[in-house]
Amino acid sequence: MPSSPRAAQKLPRPAVWAVTSDHVVGAEGDSCLVMSPFEAVGTGRSNTLERPVTVIYCYRLVDLDLRLVRYAVVLADELHFARAAARLLIAQQTLSSQISRLESRLGVTLFLRDRRHVELTREGELFVRRGRELLADASDLLGELRRSAPPLRLDVITEGLTSGVIARELRPRLADVTLEVVQGQGFAGTVSALVEGVVDLAFGRINGTGEPLPRSLRYQLVRLEPMGVVLPAGHELAHRARVPMAELAAYPLLLHTAQEAAEWLDWNQELAAAFGLRVGWRLRGHGRGAANAAVLAYRAPSFGPLEAPLPDGVVVRPVVDPVPLYPFSVIWRAGSKSIPLRHALTTIYDIATERGWPAPPREDWWLPVADRHGPLSASVPSGVPRTAAQDGGTRPRR
Repeated sequence: MPSSPRAAQKLPRPAVWAVTSDHVVGAEGDSCLVMSPFEAVGTGRSNTLERPVTVIYCYRLVDLDLRLVRYAVVLADELHFARAAARLLIAQQTLSSQISRLESRLGVTLFLRDRRHVELTREGELFVRRGRELLADASDLLGELRRSAPPLRLDVITEGLTSGVIARELRPRLADVTLEVVQGQGFAGTVSALVEGVVDLAFGRINGTGEPLPRSLRYQLVRLEPMGVVLPAGHELAHRARVPMAELAAYPLLLHTAQEAAEWLDWNQELAAAFGLRVGWRLRGHGRGAANAAVLAYRAPSFGPLEAPLPDGVVVRPVVDPVPLYPFSVIWRAGSKSIPLRHALTTIYDIATERGWPAPPREDWWLPVADRHGPLSASVPSGVPRTAAQDGGTRPRR
């Protein structure tokens, strides 16, 4: 059979092929071109075939990894492996092997390199130019997807809590995510909204709600928050820099809780029972503002966060011997494929660890029995200190 130089020049050698008595085939998944017997010029092993056959030329499809494209673009910018690797925050050896891997997959040489210099080939110049466009298009696509996504709804319970601090920190760190902040007044009252997808993230104590945490929810410890005692400015204990727990037993406590915050009520009751504290007044209300107003009106101490804003005439003092801790978690629905949600959870964990929130203080501290074992301990991610003593609620950390 006469050969056809014209056809041979147009078609590169097949990447993968196999010869049978009737045809040449490529590996499964390749892109193949079928030629008639009279156009076939060979298979790479021989320029002629003994008898007319159908030849199927096959070309390996290459899936571009944007990470490798970025490596090539940065190397083209620097023309120096060490500097490029430093920009990419990877090892120089890793960059070199990944560039070689990319060239092998493409079947071309992108860079000429020796011990002294790195140089782009003609194919490399084409790849880097189009690679820059590809990376820019990918960035634009992700930006459009984020902007078109529904807002991420966070329930921060009420004003002046750790959850509010997290929400403020999230906004600049997740600039492409629209955040909607709501106040459900308590985790117990927010559970159903979280399960039903009305909110995406909630905060609070997972124990003490009156019901087990639904199996469809997941959580991660954010903070073991030391609680202080909120006092009228003229109260006897207000003159103390720190208030020992035992001294609170002489003063009836004001217990101010929202109906939706059964977990906060339970924490206060557990604390009072553990140290023989008396509850003098039980009030219902919403928000730290209402709780502070009640402290002023009844001239009575009440537990609250140390870092919340306070009105004139109200002070807060740390409680010691032991330090009462409130376990604050972030809770979400299992199985969500939301990218903004995953980014938010990662960022929340970063915020917490940067501030050292998940670790207990070095002094003696206390947690309710329900928060010392089981679910709370299991929720702590790898690398974060355990939050509750395995042998009791109070222990020194020295």
